Amino acid sequence: MDYQKAATYWIEKDEKGVHMDPEMILSKMETFILAHNTCALATGCGDFVRCTPIEYNYKDRKFWLLSEGGLKFHALENNKNVCLAIFDSFAGFGQLGGMQVSGIAEIVEPWTDEYLDLLAFRKIPVENMKRLPTTMYMIKITPVRIDFLCSEFQKSGFDIRQHLYF
Repeated sequence: MDYQKAATYWIEKDEKGVHMDPEMILSKMETFILAHNTCALATGCGDFVRCTPIEYNYKDRKFWLLSEGGLKFHALENNKNVCLAIFDSFAGFGQLGGMQVSGIAEIVEPWTDEYLDLLAFRKIPVENMKRLPTTMYMIKITPVRIDFLCSEFQKSGFDIRQHLYF
């Protein structure tokens, strides 16, 4: 197996590709992000990896996730680099839609202004959260790079795979 050849497939293809300007691709990416609410969050450290399906909110160009806990926090303690995937169900090669978001995760301290702001954004009463048997942890992910695959781009003369660096 030539792993390097396989690993560089999209890099070589993208060098010759027709790319959208950053504002156009950002608009299309945000439309896709806001049309969904669940992602697969990949975390890892050392030889430990975890991929967690989890609901998200998108606000201020960041992803916000609430969680009761779990093994993803084992990885996050030692490695703040994460990747989340958002995707449509497969309906054929002419109807592909999905993205990978590479970013940096931060834990938002409970009951801080930032934490309360997201609860207000989600219309979650603070009293309800405080009555839960465990504190909900908040993960904030700041994107560094988004890779977006969308078959629809071909109709406008662009490559189906577009990128945005933040």
